[in-house]
Amino acid sequence: MMFAGFDTSNYTTSAALYDGERIYQQKKPLEVKAGERGLRQSEALFQHTVNIPSVIRALAGEITSAGDIKAIGVSSKPRNLEGSYMPCFLAGVSAASAAASMLGVPLYETSHQVGHILAALYSADRLDLIDRPFISFHISGGTTEALLVTPDNADIIKAEIIAESSDLKAGQAIDRTGVLLGLCFPCGGELDKLARESSAEFKIKPSIKGFNCSLSGVENKVKKMLSSGESKRDIAKYAISYIRASLDEMTERLIEKYGDLPILFAGGVSCNSEIRSKMVQKYGALFAAPEFSCDNAAGTAVFARLKFEREKGS
Repeated sequence: MMFAGFDTSNYTTSAALYDGERIYQQKKPLEVKAGERGLRQSEALFQHTVNIPSVIRALAGEITSAGDIKAIGVSSKPRNLEGSYMPCFLAGVSAASAAASMLGVPLYETSHQVGHILAALYSADRLDLIDRPFISFHISGGTTEALLVTPDNADIIKAEIIAESSDLKAGQAIDRTGVLLGLCFPCGGELDKLARESSAEFKIKPSIKGFNCSLSGVENKVKKMLSSGESKRDIAKYAISYIRASLDEMTERLIEKYGDLPILFAGGVSCNSEIRSKMVQKYGALFAAPEFSCDNAAGTAVFARLKFEREKGS
């Protein structure tokens, strides 16, 4: 049996197939002009609409027969919260709805955030955690949140925000730093590589209020360092070190409140090598492989299988 998934986030068109063991996926990044720091929703929606057919064709070779697909999952909104909405997800919903109607199979809608969490759990070989509470960080261009994740009958998992950035998001801080340094957007991979060339060490006191962090100071400091003529590699190292220190302090405070729950990191920023190594070493945190950390449709395909099996067994 195969289960299909679609995700049309702000910067990646993706589709995936899941056979219960292995995930096959195809992605196509959206194009952002040099020097720009993002896309308007109308442009993202247009590019997704153009990309979806080629992404699906690239996956077609993994299907022996259309009858192999038993259900389809799709991300239809950023979070499972009332009022959560972004137009770019309409492209994925449209394609998934058409495919489900054509095949006569169930269509299951979830959120982009749940998709990220399930993809990370799959990659870390810890899908068993859907049956118990854990803490998941979702850190990306649009989100820097710590979530208390608990089992949910209807939605598989429920993600409650228990900490977040009060202003700039981690991915925004990384991308704005990268653009200032002349890197290509999105800048995460290039900034990580640049930072690894630096031997500088920074004594950082993150701005934390309660459980929430503030990251707006990163951009201001980066601009000052750049105007002072400091090296690009040291500036990159500072930006990433500040974000890592903020996540570290948030994690410590959350463990004090919620106890020694498993810690999972999902979202594109969790690909960063410094964040990954420090959080694994200190907390035994779980991380996905990079292809399951960045935006992807793997989690929606996993969601389709879990929903299908749950309904079949009820």
